[in-house]
Amino acid sequence: MFIIVGLGNPGREYENTRHNIGYATLDELAKIGGIDVLEKKHKALIGKGVIDGQKVLLAKPLTYMNLSGESVRELIDYYKIDDTAELIVISDDISLPPGQLRVRKKGSAGGHNGLKNIILHLGHDQFIRLKMGVGEKPKDYDLKDYVLGHFTGDEKKLMEEAAKRGAECIRMIMAEGPDAAMNSYNAAAKA
Repeated sequence: MFIIVGLGNPGREYENTRHNIGYATLDELAKIGGIDVLEKKHKALIGKGVIDGQKVLLAKPLTYMNLSGESVRELIDYYKIDDTAELIVISDDISLPPGQLRVRKKGSAGGHNGLKNIILHLGHDQFIRLKMGVGEKPKDYDLKDYVLGHFTGDEKKLMEEAAKRGAECIRMIMAEGPDAAMNSYNAAAKA
């Protein structure tokens, strides 16, 4: 079974923000599998189902971004999965251009507080992650304001497409492994 965690913040005010692209990508994956992510359990909204023959548990932590590791730890402890091979975390990334995807099998948090908290709670950084590019913050912006800011018109359409590509990328990770997904999706976003 794969546990796929989309990072974000709960609440209407955070919908369509840069920080919530993990939630949006998880929603696209849920549509593909016909999975409702509505059950409150393990400090998250979860939904169980099957996508492409693989059992999956989709989760949106309700702990707010900076405490995402609390929910992830509970999920892994309860379902007893191999967190180095069967956990996939989807997060926003300001170091990637909007819409660009990057798959990693390990690595630092890169300044992302949600990933930092997951690494803290797991005790290692050896888990699969899909980073969703949301673009670099403008010079005169506060980082918090930028990542909690909403996508603008053109950006919104681009990110909706990126969320759909992210869902397809996760399907490839499950079917063919992270290396295949890295080879297909880690190239620069096509203009």
